[in-house]
Amino acid sequence: MNLDGCNAVITGASAGIGREIARELAGRARQLVLVARRKDRLEELRLELTAKHPSLDVQTRAVDLATRNDLRRLTDWLGMAEIRIDLLVNNAGLGDLGAFANAQPERLEAMVLVNIDALTLLTRAVLPQMIANRRGAILNVSSSASFLPIAGFAVYAASKAYVTSFSEALRAELRSSGISVTALCPGPVHTEFTEVACRPGTWSAPAPDFVHVSAERVARLGLRGLEHNRPIVIPGVVMKVAMFVTRMTPMPLLRLASRVSAKRLGE
Repeated sequence: MNLDGCNAVITGASAGIGREIARELAGRARQLVLVARRKDRLEELRLELTAKHPSLDVQTRAVDLATRNDLRRLTDWLGMAEIRIDLLVNNAGLGDLGAFANAQPERLEAMVLVNIDALTLLTRAVLPQMIANRRGAILNVSSSASFLPIAGFAVYAASKAYVTSFSEALRAELRSSGISVTALCPGPVHTEFTEVACRPGTWSAPAPDFVHVSAERVARLGLRGLEHNRPIVIPGVVMKVAMFVTRMTPMPLLRLASRVSAKRLGE
């Protein structure tokens, strides 16, 4: 799909990868619908984009996707709005770093709602129109964590495994529909994600700099992969090699690595 002239919905658009995707699309899209919790940040981004691209129509929707009523209002609005959405970027995501047994139940519920429920229901809300128009694209921002279990990140990694698997299955269903589906699976990215995922009083050793890919590059590669109809995009040579090795590694060895990681978590 050529993204020029598209009408796009981007969740988690107020920061990180979502914000950079909005910036990448601003010079090409006809209309952007920016979705996030923080209304002030959305407004700042709207003013920035429209200042650079006066013909761009930017709408903002201050929505907490971890709240079922907010999610329902957004899906209802998408169903009724007179906007032909032909690009959906499911970028919003939450993480929680630490042992599962000590996790706050409310945090776990919010993570599942944002990472799985919202992504699934928003896709369902826009897909029938895309199919009817035989034009559309869906970019699901997953994670390299989706390819293996990660002790200390158990629910997050599992939720991203859902995103990657769901994207592959949906892609197969839509093969002859003219709609592209891509799972974007970045490794470490310098955003506020890790800071938010860390529990109070906890600390996570940062990944080496050579592993990191900038949010700008992740956004650019994700959109390029979507336009080239690639099923999965893993930004960065190091992460590509690491994930290839991981996917070729026998499960017993992955379990051993997970046990070692869990032991360190308890120290």
